[in-house]
Amino acid sequence: MKPLRTAILGCGRFAHVHARNLASLNDEIELVAFCSRTPEKAQACAETYTGGRAAVFTNHRDMFEQAELDLTVICLPPYAHTDEVELAAAYGVHLLIEKPIALSSEHGWQMVEAAERAGIKTQVGFMLRFGEAIMQLKAMIDSGETGPAGLMSARYFCNSLHAPWWRVREKSGGQLLEQVIHMVDLVRYLMGEPATVYSRQANLFHQHIPDYTVEDVSATIFSFESGALGVIYATNNAIPTRWINDYRLVTQKITAEFEDANHAVFHFTDTPDQPPRKIAAEKNYHLAELLDLLNAIRTNRETRTPLREGAKSLDLALAAVRSADSGSIVYL
Repeated sequence: MKPLRTAILGCGRFAHVHARNLASLNDEIELVAFCSRTPEKAQACAETYTGGRAAVFTNHRDMFEQAELDLTVICLPPYAHTDEVELAAAYGVHLLIEKPIALSSEHGWQMVEAAERAGIKTQVGFMLRFGEAIMQLKAMIDSGETGPAGLMSARYFCNSLHAPWWRVREKSGGQLLEQVIHMVDLVRYLMGEPATVYSRQANLFHQHIPDYTVEDVSATIFSFESGALGVIYATNNAIPTRWINDYRLVTQKITAEFEDANHAVFHFTDTPDQPPRKIAAEKNYHLAELLDLLNAIRTNRETRTPLREGAKSLDLALAAVRSADSGSIVYL
């Protein structure tokens, strides 16, 4: 089959992660366009990944109209999302979009409606779903091998000022919405849909930084109809240069301790004599989510994380923000 004519919309730091993976799939992918409001960034990507052959655009509407695309990878910050998904749908262009897909539930579900009406294949960048240890545990949960889940805890620790837009709540949505949403998505993926959420959030350590209006500590509790609980705690004032996200899941028969989505130890608590199972993989999550999307396009099946899943995780993260703002439990 012919390689898919592919563009990258948004040429910031994270675009390079996807560009490297796309460039490695030259039998499946032809990188034909880069689009950025900063033309120098788009041109640099075109030179680096296509030897200057790819077209450069500064307006995504021109790109969709002129580039005859099959696939677009959208790497825009949350505040920059406008009508790019709706345009992709109108032109029949499949897409991978980074999280969070929007800053409001209404916009997120508009994206879902447009994509599903057009029948395009979509993948949201919740790459942790593709970690080898996460995949093995998910299969065990789905088969009933673990028994029901009772408790999940997850943490997200970093220490960085990040980009100027990231520090402004109106542009990023805050640390939970822009970063910790990965953990929120894993709670949904492994435990199902919560019934309530309660969150406390504060800016304790960065009040002296101008325009720093997002939280730098948070703790969020999810409850489920079964009585199960999920807890996510996060900070942007932990160990500099380290990005820590790890998690633990206690089920009826297994306690899983994750170093990350690729590395975990499964303890079989209903059969104490059974040795723990250790998973240690070096899987490229981002490449795996891209390959899943390509396979869905080629075989006309669903992806692991279509836009509808992105909207549901966005809604849950937004509910946590509402809870923190109101100081009360949000019923879902």
